[in-house]
Amino acid sequence: MSPKSDGFKDFVLDQLGDLRNVTARAMFGGYGLYNRDTLFGIIHKDRLYFKVTSKTIDHYKDHGMKPFRPNARQTLKSFYEVPVDVIEDAEALTNWATQAVER
Repeated sequence: MSPKSDGFKDFVLDQLGDLRNVTARAMFGGYGLYNRDTLFGIIHKDRLYFKVTSKTIDHYKDHGMKPFRPNARQTLKSFYEVPVDVIEDAEALTNWATQAVER
């Protein structure tokens, strides 16, 4: 991991400071975000993705966000990119993360 990626991960974890039991574990060239044992987010190439459900996916699509695509052959439609304006707003990010955890 590059320091830039670690810096982004640290920023995201700081923004999610009000959400208890959040950890980041290195995986597939990025990080998985967990709440206890529940994977709810992915950090990959300085982008943040959250787990979506039929109830939450429209929030992401309304912001023009796309599903997680780690490479040209693979797309994980259960994780969508989180908009930058949400990442920069700790309260909004915590709300979106809570929805990703609760699914």
